[in-house]
Amino acid sequence: MPEWFKKKDTTPLHAVRIEDYAVIGDCETAALVSREGSIDWLCWPSFASSACFAALLGTANNGFWRIRPKGKILETRRRYRPQTMILETTFFTEEGEVCLVDFMPPRGKFSDVVRMVQGVRGKVEMHMDLVLRFDYGLTIPWVTMRDQELVAVAGPNLVVLRSSCADGPVAELRGEAMTTVSDFTLSKERQVCFTMSYGSSVEEVPRAIHLDHALRDTESFWTQWAAVNQYNGPYKDAVERSLMLLKTLTYKPTGGIVAAVTTSLPEGIGGERNWDYRYCWLRDTAFTLLVLLRAGYVEEAVGWRLWLLRAIAGSPDQLQTVYGICGERKLVEWDAAWLRGYEDSRPVRIGNAASEQFQLDVFGEVAVALSRMPEAEDDLRTSSVALQASLVDHLCHIWTEPDEGIWEVRGKRQHFVYSKVMAWVALDRAIKHYKKYDGSGDVKRWRKNRDMLHKEICRKGFSRKLNSFTQAYGSDALDASCLRLVIVGFLPPDDPRIIGTVDAIQKGLMRDGLVQRYDTSKTKDGLRGSEGTFLACSFWLVVALHLIGRQEEARVLFEKLLLLSNDVGLLSEEYDPVERRMLGNFPQALSHIALAHAAFALSGQWTPEPYTGSTT
Repeated sequence: MPEWFKKKDTTPLHAVRIEDYAVIGDCETAALVSREGSIDWLCWPSFASSACFAALLGTANNGFWRIRPKGKILETRRRYRPQTMILETTFFTEEGEVCLVDFMPPRGKFSDVVRMVQGVRGKVEMHMDLVLRFDYGLTIPWVTMRDQELVAVAGPNLVVLRSSCADGPVAELRGEAMTTVSDFTLSKERQVCFTMSYGSSVEEVPRAIHLDHALRDTESFWTQWAAVNQYNGPYKDAVERSLMLLKTLTYKPTGGIVAAVTTSLPEGIGGERNWDYRYCWLRDTAFTLLVLLRAGYVEEAVGWRLWLLRAIAGSPDQLQTVYGICGERKLVEWDAAWLRGYEDSRPVRIGNAASEQFQLDVFGEVAVALSRMPEAEDDLRTSSVALQASLVDHLCHIWTEPDEGIWEVRGKRQHFVYSKVMAWVALDRAIKHYKKYDGSGDVKRWRKNRDMLHKEICRKGFSRKLNSFTQAYGSDALDASCLRLVIVGFLPPDDPRIIGTVDAIQKGLMRDGLVQRYDTSKTKDGLRGSEGTFLACSFWLVVALHLIGRQEEARVLFEKLLLLSNDVGLLSEEYDPVERRMLGNFPQALSHIALAHAAFALSGQWTPEPYTGSTT
């Protein structure tokens, strides 16, 4: 750790809860903006790059960009402009009112963050602080200034900051103790703008953009995209915001969708359950594609399918659960030891060792995803027909083996029930869609293995004592992933074992009306500390309740869950019902996928795959 860092003040920048952030993005990266007008997290130039603002996981020394009134803020209100990801934060002070407009325009050659500050009422003195620190808050850039244009360089990274004002002098930028600051006053209808652009230090400096055009293009991009949405149920606003978030988390060059913008936001404050979610999980594929297709987004679904085919191409025994945004397989996990962690939650992990785990369920998720895709020309570099047949043939060899399971436990491998069910799903869908394989694969063998697997799961994975499917064969632990058995069509909704499982999970895994993944006191997952309730699991319960005929109960729970969204409609991974706060990485794709899917189910726009028994 460098000496300058040790000598600096290491107190947090400000106490900001996870739910106090909003997100802006350009479909290649995204930034988190707090209610105080501070960008505390931004990885540039992509989701997987190192952060240049990392105060979220450290201190002010690790980088932030804040614009806010100098005086006391009486009230703050936020919203996204309708059908866009353009964020408006309005500050109310004794002197007046100002509105901060934050957005990232659709990316051209360079990536830009635009911050427009507009006077609404009165005369308000404003202050801007900028602390740029590359390499996750570690590296101070070399900064030069000319004609109110700041250029910061460190290694391959180059960032340029410009200020502008259409109706008066620009906000003057000045250096102060290895930071950049600006003071300016806003009266009614006066607007001051700051633009920050990222480029390569060995190429040309990004040119200034036309701000009015950038705002108009950004608004047009999002409103046109939102107009495609075909959901017509009673929860349109929540579904729309969830779909727009999924679009924001899409890495446009490849079609991959990251699980979250952040790394290492804790599942339990002060604990070690801190993971890097800036990657693409195969297990999210089935729900992602289902939601996108149900909503009418065929182009995005096809793009995700092509990413999937390229990522998993190769020997079937090398299939991973998680990949990089371009399909990278090596996601080496390491600890950014100079970061104190969100509310002292350590370690701060970069990379994800789950890429090295064996998780049987991904075969089922891939099979579901590819079977639901609309007909489309294959990527010529990868034959989906041959690839799918190869994966299913390989599955017949390995489904008898234990694995690490859907929750990526870092303990001993087990015969997880959900993993076995998703292996059954892979075989079942392969048989039902055999014609797509052009005769490739041994369908008789697939049918034999499917039926054997179904019988084994029902015999070894169901506890008569608990009247429920359990976490693993022979276990007495419950697992919320078993709620998905009825969703994937493993058994019909009126089967007593399905109803018993729903009842048992409600009794054994619910905390204050929300669902835990599993009981951490019974599951040896190799980790210390507790965690919150898992929001996706709570939405799965909504769908399960609806399918077994308890529609009113499902609706009440769904509407309760919607109230957990923050003021701009975003959800994290988990929720602490005792402290009443969000936990885990944010904003979380799986939570929003499950939200949208539940809304489709409640409105009758989705039904599960028909159950056909263990034989065709």
